[in-house]
Amino acid sequence: MYTIKNEVTYKQIINKSIFISYLFPVKSEDDAKEKLNQIREKHYDATHNCYCYIVGYNASIIKFSDDGEPQGTAGVIIYNCLQKKSLTNVLAIVTRYFGGIKLGAGGLVRAYSSSTALALENAEIIEIVKYITLKITSNYQNLKILEKYLSDYEIKNKEFKEKVYFEVVIPETEKDKLKAKLIDITKDEVLISFE
Repeated sequence: MYTIKNEVTYKQIINKSIFISYLFPVKSEDDAKEKLNQIREKHYDATHNCYCYIVGYNASIIKFSDDGEPQGTAGVIIYNCLQKKSLTNVLAIVTRYFGGIKLGAGGLVRAYSSSTALALENAEIIEIVKYITLKITSNYQNLKILEKYLSDYEIKNKEFKEKVYFEVVIPETEKDKLKAKLIDITKDEVLISFE
């Protein structure tokens, strides 16, 4: 899954209607709702503030709205643009100021789609890395080699009792490779679990 790194604003005019697109990285549904309310307050006089937000590592929360536009011409269109890029933890809002010329359903779909797509072209899209905690228990003779090998990772906790205990934060994608390497360098004198 991916998200955007920074906020993006993009504006275009289509048949005298002004379309202002906003993209926000968000951490939660509450965060998305708060930013949506800020844009609604900023553009209280707009004809429409159509939006979509997707939240959660597996995109478990999805909400979109046409905000008064004909059904299926705005919110789901914005969602489709975000989904094509495999985005999550993102809020997209397209604010419309009606210019007096009706666009029709097809024209609205094209307008909301291009507004979102052009904003996305200006966004820096980054991969979301899921982290896990690696728990390691070893004897003292492996301490130096473990510290050296784990120096590139964040060590959250280190305890010295009968044995040495580490808690290390690692990208989930490195779990199997790292476990195999630790077993190899300690000659299988290490206990490893994941959280």
